[in-house]
Amino acid sequence: MFKIKVNDKYAFEVQTDKSGISINAKTFSADTHQVNERTIHVLHQNKSYLVEIVEVNKADKTCIIKVNSNTYKLNIKDQFDDLLHQLGLDNLNSIKISDLKAPMPGLVLKILVSEGDEVKKGDNLLVLEAMKMENIIKSPADVTIKSIKVKATDKLEKNQVMILFE
Repeated sequence: MFKIKVNDKYAFEVQTDKSGISINAKTFSADTHQVNERTIHVLHQNKSYLVEIVEVNKADKTCIIKVNSNTYKLNIKDQFDDLLHQLGLDNLNSIKISDLKAPMPGLVLKILVSEGDEVKKGDNLLVLEAMKMENIIKSPADVTIKSIKVKATDKLEKNQVMILFE
């Protein structure tokens, strides 16, 4: 079973099994034709719909589709998402990170951010040379840089604090 919220406004429960698809406990039947990898033509109750998948974000479990030139954002949850929510384990990614430590001993070659910068998860923060290789250290989360505790040419030990986050 999937719980689908459309444009953060309309909610649907979709069940799929051997007998077909049901939406909000009502059987749904339609003729479909795959036009291409991202487009499906749907004929339902003598009405024609052209459904195009515009964007899929698997991490956020969201999808943007276009139906006959109207765009819709879908938030999709399954039974495992509900179980994680019931157990209180659905917010594990929102853990507050206060600092960034050196993952290995090395030499700071370049600092790519400044204090006060807002960075997203995966953004480059600094370049650390270790064992004659340049390693780009990336942000572990969406954070704001509070202070930078190192400068270019500093030699670091493993687990030495490099950057503090707000």
